[in-house]
Amino acid sequence: MRGVALGLIIMIMSNKLRWGVLSTADIGLQKVIPAMQQGQYTRVDAIASRSLAKAQHAATALGIPTAYGSYEELLADPNLDAIYNPLPNQFHVPWTIKAAEAGKHVLCEKPISLTVAEAQSLLAVRTRTGVKIGEAFMIRSCPQWLRLRELLDQGRVGELRSIVGVFSYFNIDPANIRNQVECGGGALLDIGCYLIHASRYAFAQQPTRVVACVDRDPQMHIDRLTSAILDFPGGQSIFTCSTQLVPYQRIHFFGTHGRIEIEIPFNAPMDRPIRLFIDDGSNLFGSSITTETFPVCDQYTLQGDAFSKAVLENTEVPVSVEDAIKNMAVIEAIFNSAKSGQWEFPQR
Repeated sequence: MRGVALGLIIMIMSNKLRWGVLSTADIGLQKVIPAMQQGQYTRVDAIASRSLAKAQHAATALGIPTAYGSYEELLADPNLDAIYNPLPNQFHVPWTIKAAEAGKHVLCEKPISLTVAEAQSLLAVRTRTGVKIGEAFMIRSCPQWLRLRELLDQGRVGELRSIVGVFSYFNIDPANIRNQVECGGGALLDIGCYLIHASRYAFAQQPTRVVACVDRDPQMHIDRLTSAILDFPGGQSIFTCSTQLVPYQRIHFFGTHGRIEIEIPFNAPMDRPIRLFIDDGSNLFGSSITTETFPVCDQYTLQGDAFSKAVLENTEVPVSVEDAIKNMAVIEAIFNSAKSGQWEFPQR
């Protein structure tokens, strides 16, 4: 307890949460860690790998003070307050639980689990340990998405009735974990989860039923093309996601009196402004479109700061375990619908 109290004092005095990173996953090395190192409320103090040499190499390249040759050593470090978990999908819940039981707050990459039951198991862990656990949907801290919420709440498009989204890239490398079923690979878990989360966020509701069609790769067996309809009390969302299509991403929000389009909704660029389009529909050639431009920012920096601030101020994290469970329930229902060929009802 003395060590925990001392850590809390240091954290408060520095006004920064001290982070450790589980694994040298590409998303961490290339995007999240460099971004968090620029944060107002975050500092990355340690990184771990199953290979000490890999951890040391990553630590040297990114200027991280401490490297560990096992995840267990990192979790045992009393000088860390929180853990970022970018491990392969099948390890999200097991290592999030271990981190929580070690007294660390956890920001876990999406999808937080592979099943609803797995995600639900985190509720008891969170209650028992008293730590904060969140799912890393970085869009929830991004200015264009925060602005979308404002515009919808203001009734800028009238009543929201329909959402249409596409998210795709091309990857046929069987060695890539995104193409390995046992690692939770495939389009729906990797990128379709964003379209589901975005739809739930915009409607501020849970869909009552879903229907879907899935095309699986004949060799790798992952879903390479998934399309779904989500039926909400307030309207419908339709989307397509794919790991074997031309890279593209776009999402439209249609209301009774207007439309909002987010140009690059999920991989917002870090080297140029991002844009959101508002259209009242009065001219089909585009002259009725108003463009809102947002300054250059890094949504991973904002994500890290938002989670850290929630810990420092003891407020709610941007994406809670409860929210993650609801997203997972839709994912599970979509897979079930693809098998049954019928409408399926997300677990409540």
